[in-house]
Amino acid sequence: MAAAFVGGAALGAAFGEGFAVLHDTVKDVVSKARMFKPILKRLESTLNHLAPMVDEITQLGEQLDLRKVETENLIKNMKKGEKLVRKCLKIRWWNYCFKVYYSSKLEELDKEIVRFCQVDLQVHSTRNGLRTLVNVNLILKKVDSIVDRKGVPCTVRDPPDFTVGLDMPTKELKTLLLKEEVQLLLLTAPGGCGKTTLVQMLCQDDQIRGMFGDNILFVNVSKTPNVKVIVQNLLNYKDMQPTFQIQCDEDAIDQLSQLLNHLSPSPILLILDDVWLGSESLPEMFKFDLPNYKILVTSRTAFPRFKKFTYHLKPLDDVDAMTLFHRSASLHDGSSYVPAEEDVKKIVRGCGGFPLVIKVIGGSLCGQHAVVWHSRLMKWSDGQFYFSSDTELLAHLQKSLEFSDDKVIIKECFMDLGSFPEDQRISAAALIDMWAELYELDEDGIQAIANLQELTIRNLASLVMARKDASEVKSYYNEDFVTQHDILRELAMHQSSQESVGQRPRLIINISGNNLPKWWTEQKQQLINARLLSISTDELFSSSWCNIQGSKVEVLVLNFHSKNYTLPEFVEKMDKLKVLILNNYGFFLSKISNFQLLRSLPNLKRIRLEKVSISSLCETLVPLKSLKKISLFMCNIGKAFENCTIQVSDAFPNLTEINIDYCNDLEELPVGLCDIVHLKKISITNCHKLFALPEEIGKLVNLEVLRLRSCTDLSELPDSIRSLHKLSILDISDCLSIMKLPKHIGELCNLKELNMKGCLRLRTQFPESIMDLEQLKLVVCDEERARLWEPIKEFLTELKVEVAEKDINLNWLPK
Repeated sequence: MAAAFVGGAALGAAFGEGFAVLHDTVKDVVSKARMFKPILKRLESTLNHLAPMVDEITQLGEQLDLRKVETENLIKNMKKGEKLVRKCLKIRWWNYCFKVYYSSKLEELDKEIVRFCQVDLQVHSTRNGLRTLVNVNLILKKVDSIVDRKGVPCTVRDPPDFTVGLDMPTKELKTLLLKEEVQLLLLTAPGGCGKTTLVQMLCQDDQIRGMFGDNILFVNVSKTPNVKVIVQNLLNYKDMQPTFQIQCDEDAIDQLSQLLNHLSPSPILLILDDVWLGSESLPEMFKFDLPNYKILVTSRTAFPRFKKFTYHLKPLDDVDAMTLFHRSASLHDGSSYVPAEEDVKKIVRGCGGFPLVIKVIGGSLCGQHAVVWHSRLMKWSDGQFYFSSDTELLAHLQKSLEFSDDKVIIKECFMDLGSFPEDQRISAAALIDMWAELYELDEDGIQAIANLQELTIRNLASLVMARKDASEVKSYYNEDFVTQHDILRELAMHQSSQESVGQRPRLIINISGNNLPKWWTEQKQQLINARLLSISTDELFSSSWCNIQGSKVEVLVLNFHSKNYTLPEFVEKMDKLKVLILNNYGFFLSKISNFQLLRSLPNLKRIRLEKVSISSLCETLVPLKSLKKISLFMCNIGKAFENCTIQVSDAFPNLTEINIDYCNDLEELPVGLCDIVHLKKISITNCHKLFALPEEIGKLVNLEVLRLRSCTDLSELPDSIRSLHKLSILDISDCLSIMKLPKHIGELCNLKELNMKGCLRLRTQFPESIMDLEQLKLVVCDEERARLWEPIKEFLTELKVEVAEKDINLNWLPK
């Protein structure tokens, strides 16, 4: 034992020394090797994050000794890396081959160091302190992911991969911003000109990042700004709690002052993006007399009060506009018809130099036949050169909404995106639920995702998909979302409002305070023919509803920002309602009243609840006999189902699917759910406190999919899962605490796919019964687990073991 300790200590010292030498070398070279600057800066950032933990790792002498071969290899590679970094200074800009070679080697080194340290801290730490640190960091990673998905963070996103015409504006904007006398700078241009993209590029500038560092605060203001929400976002982003409860705008400004004083005297850059006409007083409220504190405002309006320091972003010139159009229409990839250059110029000139218009119209022509090009060219021959208003811009964008008869449903899907609030990310899973019922698309979402990809190709929306393994490509979309430029959202709403209110197939209502639309208050019984009804309210809404007769409504989307929310009485009469989506965009969980109204809905099949207190629903839980699917996202569940007024199985007797995602207070799966014998799919993901599944889960004899990914405290699967003879997909990926598979797992006679990537503590040999999984076709795991499957593949000859890509993500590091 003593010898092992000495050997481990020596290994730890060598590891620490190698790390320190590499770290110092990278810091020395990063500013000199211009050609390798991006990768060297990433490597430097990695090393900076890991440096505080290296001491912890080097002290794990015995644990390092257990990984002697891997540790020695890493030490050797860090020495090579130090020499490699030095060589970067000698590579000339024209030597492309060497650049590619060295860049790839540096990338590999970066990932190897992160992977080594990550595994050491997550798996081989035996001391309670380190174990606690790992758990906290894992939770931080997931919370970061949630916050990012909800659009809450005050961090600047990266600019698009391809931009044109913004290099000079970036330099000019930076020069103006850094002038000593400038505290507030207005960046103005019409919608769709690239203001936000320009800000993103500015924040990537080395001088700006060097000056402001982590004190670049980004706030999306939008059409109806809420000062309290903005300040709360800023406080959360900087991990600060308000010193008192924020009750009004004055309280919020007082808290903001405290935050900025806490960050000062370090330079601070506050970016207020998308300030609308009527909100120009907001930037003034955020001004404080602090050294090196600057505010950058973007707006479609050139507010006169800020005219002293205003930067006007101009549309693209002809050359840049042509470059962007060629890329958007894919004119050089060989898959598209290539029209005459003069025809292309006519179309581009008609776009007025607006990047958004160019991208959308280019996307609408991508891959089209010559006949379509000529037809569009004739329609667009008016040559609009400048849009003096958003109305003209919308009219021009409207030209891109031409779809062939077999793709007309994609236009409908585009307009449906307007059902969700401005500047919020839209869950792909929510859209799948809507479109499965409205347009009879497949239940698994494959067609819905294909439609979103088509909208992305046409630049009408942006589908952001998480990296997926083979077993997830066609089945798991809970982590995917859609974003949309606010101009395109306006276009969707504009298209949806062409008919009179009563005749619209899609009715979208936005309510500010208690100011209901005039048409709604004028009639006691407003009759509508909409199949999709969306109502958005803010925190000032008092839940005082007028009546609506919505007998044809099939999808109801309710967006709100309040701790207490009352379902409108008119829901009770929506006999054709199939999908109900409740989205709480506020900070706190919402208590829902009037849930019992759903009792009378004979066709309600799907319910999606976001940031809702489930205990409040259980107080008035009623039988929903037609309900097939329920999704709970960021809800508070706890032991709510144990205190229901009726048994869960009586409330949802025909439920076939339940999704529980990011419900951080869920510790045990409610036993009552195991009595719902029709259940086919259970997905519990990112629920970090879930530590056990009930033995009663074996009663779910019709279960086909069991997904338990990223439940980091789940330590084992109950033996009773041996009874799940219809189970075809089992996903325990990133369940860090699982140490063994159930003894009788071989009795899962229909299991075809097993995802166990990231099960880092699962190191022992598999139970003998695993040889009986004759239907198993695919296993997804990491390299270490893959080695355990090698002898088994000799018996299960049709089995494919896929080694998952390593998800190197520094979000798990402490901030």
